[in-house]
Amino acid sequence: MNKAIYIATSEANSGKSIVVLGLMRMLLGKTAKVGYFRPIIDGPNGGDKDNHINTILSHFELDIDPNEAYAFTRTEFINKRNQGKEGEIFDTIINKYKAIEEKNDFVLVEGSDFSGEGTAIELDANILIAKNLGIPAIIVASGIGKTLDEFVNGVHITYDSFSEKEVKVLAVIVNKVQEENIEIAREGVKKHLPKDVFVDVIPLIPSLQNPTIKEIAQAIDAEVLFGEEFINNQTTTFKVGAMQLRNYLTHLEKDCLIITPGDRADIILGALQANISSNYPSISGIVLTGGILPEEPIVRLIEGLQQIVPILSVKGGTFSVANKIGAVRSHMYAENKEKILTSINTFDKYCNADELTEKFVTFKNNGITPRMFQFNLLKRAKTVRKHIVLPEGNDDRIISAAVRLIQMDIVDLTILGNKEEIANRIARLGLIVDIDKLNIIDPVNSEYFKDFANTLFEIRKNKGVTIDMAEDLMGDVSYFGTMMVHKGLADGMVSGAAHTTGHTILPALQFVKTKPGVSVVSSVFFMCLEDRVSVFGDCAINPNPNAEQLAEIAISSAESSINFGIEPKIAMLSYSSGSSGKGEDVDVVREATEIVKAKRPDLKIEGPIQYDAAVDPTVGKSKMPNSEVAGQANVLIFPDLNTGNNTYKAVQRETGALAIGPMLQGLNKPVNDLSRGCTIDDIFNTVILTAIQAQGL
Repeated sequence: MNKAIYIATSEANSGKSIVVLGLMRMLLGKTAKVGYFRPIIDGPNGGDKDNHINTILSHFELDIDPNEAYAFTRTEFINKRNQGKEGEIFDTIINKYKAIEEKNDFVLVEGSDFSGEGTAIELDANILIAKNLGIPAIIVASGIGKTLDEFVNGVHITYDSFSEKEVKVLAVIVNKVQEENIEIAREGVKKHLPKDVFVDVIPLIPSLQNPTIKEIAQAIDAEVLFGEEFINNQTTTFKVGAMQLRNYLTHLEKDCLIITPGDRADIILGALQANISSNYPSISGIVLTGGILPEEPIVRLIEGLQQIVPILSVKGGTFSVANKIGAVRSHMYAENKEKILTSINTFDKYCNADELTEKFVTFKNNGITPRMFQFNLLKRAKTVRKHIVLPEGNDDRIISAAVRLIQMDIVDLTILGNKEEIANRIARLGLIVDIDKLNIIDPVNSEYFKDFANTLFEIRKNKGVTIDMAEDLMGDVSYFGTMMVHKGLADGMVSGAAHTTGHTILPALQFVKTKPGVSVVSSVFFMCLEDRVSVFGDCAINPNPNAEQLAEIAISSAESSINFGIEPKIAMLSYSSGSSGKGEDVDVVREATEIVKAKRPDLKIEGPIQYDAAVDPTVGKSKMPNSEVAGQANVLIFPDLNTGNNTYKAVQRETGALAIGPMLQGLNKPVNDLSRGCTIDDIFNTVILTAIQAQGL
């Protein structure tokens, strides 16, 4: 079941607060624990100062720390984006969102407000946030000041923007249209959207557009002299008191705000008297301009009245104050219970809650973004702590990655090498770590050396290995590290930064050995592309697999993808698609595909298929229109090592994709090989993969 929804808009003052309040009330009626999260807030002072967060948390009594309910202020977001720290932005948002998701059955995520600086990039930012969180969206659009064509075109452009980034839009809520135009707006929007997109319309509710005296007081920096208990009175319009009282009284309207100089006692008292008279409409408040306070007798008179309204004092002149008040836009805040309840009741009246709920429940996200994939890796690695051995303690990259892993408290580590040399290396690199947290073993001088050599001798004596040969081999860090895994002193090993693939995996093949029923050790890379994660195999181990081996590689790769949260759709790659190609190479792929289908009929697989037909929906549909895999493959099996190795490197270098791996498949215990050109990030990620592999044993 889907666990969240993203409420988004493409403009300021869309009225999405009505939808947020209504949805929250609806969701709390369906499930006990609903969370609330805002990736970006407007205020500079944190979540406890954000109107949206305060309103939702207080009205619905949600047990969420306001400062945990958001990720960035608008200024923080823009500054980090300008510094090129988009990765840090998404990592922070995902981490904070996930913390709330874990504690709740469902999370309502409210997008940004399109106010202040940065509005030009705001729509794209909201789309990418929804995508990286892996949740569907509801678009809220305002009809104020637009023709039907302008409005429909705007909604369509916003919908297309989400769809192009593969963010599913479950619903469009049309807001602020005249009541007589509800059906026209509904049909106009529906006509231009897919049939599975839910569309509802909320009319313009005048009382929700009216600012309160509190909002006006904040906007004009006014002091409240009287009637603070009525500060949430709503204002429909304002009237400037400049004429004689007898003429001014005829201009009063229900819930209007009086603006007059502070020395106009006649207007002040006349307005207060009119407010309690059955012959005149009630007013919402009075603003006294010019910084002039009423004289003492007038103040005493007001204090003695049984019924008053808020009276504000402001320093500005009447003309400038009136202009400021005219520009005030109403917003939701926690103390304005009347407006909150009106919003909820409006949503209930005009939106089909049952149909919306059905959309939430039935939505299933089939993809996973790179950021969410990496977040899930870290989270899983921490759930059951594992011990990984790193044999290459003489490599700066290994040491740097190890320090980062220790600082993040993800795994326990053993590093092979001389302790003094490793300590000097850490100091030279300027790294800060408690070296006692690193279990450093010098193989030859280790207490385990003799036992390890004897074990190797017993395992390999039938292959002509003598005890002296076993001791020589055990002096090699790859053999020693692998023996630690074999003996259960470590849960997995990562090596290869300074050694060949053969050097790294040969000891594992000799005494860790393959799993029962597995004859081929193979590898996969998790390719973190811009908008998806794909599994590439085999790109590191098998030069020219036959059909049986290729089928086994495909099955192992599918199981690896499942273990890491990716539902496999397997493409058996070749230079032709379907039955069109002839030749020995394509026949091997065709035969391998049939073997997989026979052994694992539960797996979705297509082959032979070309790369473009496998990953591009348009090409896939044109070449193989009836395929479940074409155009949406996420497990790509290459026919040989030459193709696989060059393709993963080409994709990595040309697109900037993060390649996590290679991760070896088929061994009884995890031993993983690094490229000699690996980065610190590569080592870090491969250790995480290895720890997760070890959890599954």
